[in-house]
Amino acid sequence: MSTSTFSTALAQARDLLRWRSPLRTELWAARLTAELEPGQVEPFLRELTGDGRAEARLTLAALAAVAPQEQADAVPEPGEPPGGSVFGRAAEEALEALPGWTRRMGRVVCEGAWYGRADPYGEQILAALSFRYENGKEPHVLVVGIDQPHGGLAVDAVVEEVKFLDDLGLAAAEPGVVAGRVLDAFELGDRLLGAEVADTLPGVRALAVTRARSVPGLVRGAGDDTAERFAELAGLPDLPGAREAFGKLREFVGDHPLWWSPDRASRFLTSWLPREAILSDAAIAAMPEVVRAWTRFNGDQPEVSRRIDEDAPRLAALMADESLAGLGKRLARARLDQDPQDG
Repeated sequence: MSTSTFSTALAQARDLLRWRSPLRTELWAARLTAELEPGQVEPFLRELTGDGRAEARLTLAALAAVAPQEQADAVPEPGEPPGGSVFGRAAEEALEALPGWTRRMGRVVCEGAWYGRADPYGEQILAALSFRYENGKEPHVLVVGIDQPHGGLAVDAVVEEVKFLDDLGLAAAEPGVVAGRVLDAFELGDRLLGAEVADTLPGVRALAVTRARSVPGLVRGAGDDTAERFAELAGLPDLPGAREAFGKLREFVGDHPLWWSPDRASRFLTSWLPREAILSDAAIAAMPEVVRAWTRFNGDQPEVSRRIDEDAPRLAALMADESLAGLGKRLARARLDQDPQDG
């Protein structure tokens, strides 16, 4: 642990003691967490616990507020299980010797949640949660950008004033569901080595994860109900084979139904269906109208509709071209040919 890093942190903590802002202090601690290399964490925490100055105590308390479990696991006493470390106790003792405003760090109430597209085609989704400290001060909103083409990982995050939501056009949602999606997105990013994310994401990550974990009624792995709402509210076209066609469209969009771009619609009609889908003639005939209805319900972007108009006339010929069928489709068709009653 370099002396300059420790001295810089304490100098910044000295300024924060004058600002008396829990939010500003937590944001600083989240950035500090991101800047520390894994090998620096333990010596840094040990140096903080051995320093009796108010700046060191504030740093300990702030780190505990934004990453309590991660920091507690970093400095276990000999023979002590993770989570019951000397650091955890030192952070609690630090708060007792600090000004009262520091006790509000991490003690927030979630006041609302929103969810929706960040762009017209839903290639990135925004998950937003609003918070306020227990004393009603410093309302703020956490907004996390979740990438869709690469599986739903968190690619950016910001903490802003609540008015930041005004221009985003997001729909209100259940806080527990949105918070669960935020945690799922960060967890996925942790599993993907080399994933491209915004340079600013690491500095917000610790606070974002801690905020999401604080929301009551967390729902992990929640599906998106856009397809269900389409089937119930918009209604399928009144055509033979429409429900069968929609079943394949639903299979294609999977867990990312809000992502519906011109390229994705084209890939569905010209590549995925011929390669993967076995459909009746009625479903093939109904598919263009089903896709158009889905497009109107799911953003109604003119460029998507134009691409569908270009590609849909070729669908019947593409579905009839056996050379385009993938291995899975060929095996499934062979089984149906052997026992047609199974289909």
